[in-house]
Amino acid sequence: MSIRTIRFRAGDEVREAADAWLAWLADERRASPHTLAAYGRDLAAFLDFATDHLGAPPGLDDLARLSVADFRSWLAHRAGRGLDRSSTARAMSVVRSFFRFLDRTGRAKNPALGAVRTPKVARPVPRALAAEDAIELVDAAGEAKTPWIALRDAALLMLLYGAGLRIGEALGLARREAPAGESMTVTGKGNRQRMVPILPAIADAIAAYRAACPFDPGPDGPLFVGARGNRLNAGVVQRAIRELRVALGLPETATPHALRHSFATHLLASGGDLRTIQELLGHASLSTTQRYTAVDAARLTAVYAKAHPRAR
Repeated sequence: MSIRTIRFRAGDEVREAADAWLAWLADERRASPHTLAAYGRDLAAFLDFATDHLGAPPGLDDLARLSVADFRSWLAHRAGRGLDRSSTARAMSVVRSFFRFLDRTGRAKNPALGAVRTPKVARPVPRALAAEDAIELVDAAGEAKTPWIALRDAALLMLLYGAGLRIGEALGLARREAPAGESMTVTGKGNRQRMVPILPAIADAIAAYRAACPFDPGPDGPLFVGARGNRLNAGVVQRAIRELRVALGLPETATPHALRHSFATHLLASGGDLRTIQELLGHASLSTTQRYTAVDAARLTAVYAKAHPRAR
């Protein structure tokens, strides 16, 4: 990916720096072509604004001299065009990344950008399934045509809904990490480990799957394997759930991650406290877990509106 494939206005040294930045993202960060193209467009749009704002295509020295007011003018320009905050927050992240690269490589340094706040973006409320829908989805997963695959899918979805694991956490488990008792250790984001209680039904489902599985990858091999014995791919699970939700008439929000959301939401609705749920989910920040209070509040509001005599 080269910035030169995107039309924008800037000095040659800035174009060279932008190419080097994209190459670094591709080589060091393993950014996908789609991500590189999106980042290139966001940076090009910023440099076009800077050209109009400064009256000439900017060089590296011009970028180094941009003030807090200049960056805020760019944010105001985007707001005036009706661009939503999530789009602007992403563009700000792109520009910050580019300026950090300029600083790290000795091309330019601009401390003003650090004083500019990124627009706040409202985080979407997690979309949980109704308890009966989540249970129906897990039960239906155990009805696949191949018996051992049916047992595998049922055990996997029970881990997502019954223990709140992320799909990546579940698929990353080794055989030696399979729960043998009332709890298991899960390694989540940032290599943070947490202890998760395991219901007997989940442990039994995993044991039944392991006994029926025709492959034995060894204790360090994957717990969940595909039809050929390799580590199960998340795309296979997502496709299976898509097929199940169509067959069951469930909403499009019925996804593997929705089962994790459902785990948290149903715990909260049953009286679980936020701090405990935070630990069970492996959230680094309580603010992330607090999103589930909005889900529960929405449920309570719906119940109130349906049941209260004055609401009819």
